[in-house]
Amino acid sequence: MYQAHQAYWENDILQASPVELVRILYRAAIEAVAQARVRLREGNIKERARLLARAGSIINELMLSVDRERGGELSTNLVELYDYVQRLIQDANFHQKDAPLEEAERLLRTLLEGWEGCGTPVALDQAALAVTG
Repeated sequence: MYQAHQAYWENDILQASPVELVRILYRAAIEAVAQARVRLREGNIKERARLLARAGSIINELMLSVDRERGGELSTNLVELYDYVQRLIQDANFHQKDAPLEEAERLLRTLLEGWEGCGTPVALDQAALAVTG
């Protein structure tokens, strides 16, 4: 079953547009943070830390993909927001608190809604290239 699921995801990723790739990354980060919150409540420190490291890696990848030259002020603000979310995740992991994770998840969901809710696919892909390179 796992191999079929893995193949499905690999196929989706290989066929995805730049915008859809960004959406996939947001969904994965949100899922990792949500699952880390569950592990926090359960007291499963090792799994919580692994999930938060995964979320942090995804956000780092999103941050590195921002084209700061072509994206202007929007890209600068987006990088700062990613940095803030990273700090929330680190704080939550260090202090073992849910509130920063709740805020990080909310911010990521808001960003995902923005990517899902605006423009046509072609216009979005062009905008994504301007922001993400």
